[in-house]
Amino acid sequence: MNRLHERYLKEIQPALMEKFGYSTIMKAPKMVKIVVNMGVGDAIANGKALDDAVSDLTQLTGQKPIVTKAKKSIANFKLREGMKIGAKVTLRGERMYDFLDKLVSITLPRVRDFRGVSDKAFDGRGNYTLGVKEQIIFPEINLDKVAKIRGLDIVMVTTAETDAEAYELLKLIGVPFAHKEA
Repeated sequence: MNRLHERYLKEIQPALMEKFGYSTIMKAPKMVKIVVNMGVGDAIANGKALDDAVSDLTQLTGQKPIVTKAKKSIANFKLREGMKIGAKVTLRGERMYDFLDKLVSITLPRVRDFRGVSDKAFDGRGNYTLGVKEQIIFPEINLDKVAKIRGLDIVMVTTAETDAEAYELLKLIGVPFAHKEA
């Protein structure tokens, strides 16, 4: 069992139950999945760009991504419905906890001038989206082999019903939120 998952069961879950007064542990919010998505806008002109994104995501997550396709055509972007424009990975179970542990304990602290992630990126239903400007902050990415620096989105899906519950869960997990200023 992953150390973060173990910590969730032993420390985080009881703390959430105490704070929100749940009657059963099944009501305590928990992580469901993490979706890591990388949009590759230049894949329209350059097919190799998509292959690079797929290999980067595979290195980051330890899982093979699926290629996402355009849902509709947009003439201004020279985009047709069905064109390959990105890649995404859905992590669940132990892989999800491994990735989250690595994200909060190794990757985010490595970012220069890092002051914490925004606490305003909740969706109202207890899910949190974190945008990363460059994939090179992850230790698995070899800087010499990166053709182009790309951003990616990390969506953390929880069973929390409100943003306050999700915020507390992620804070206890160790997500470094920026300090609220009065």
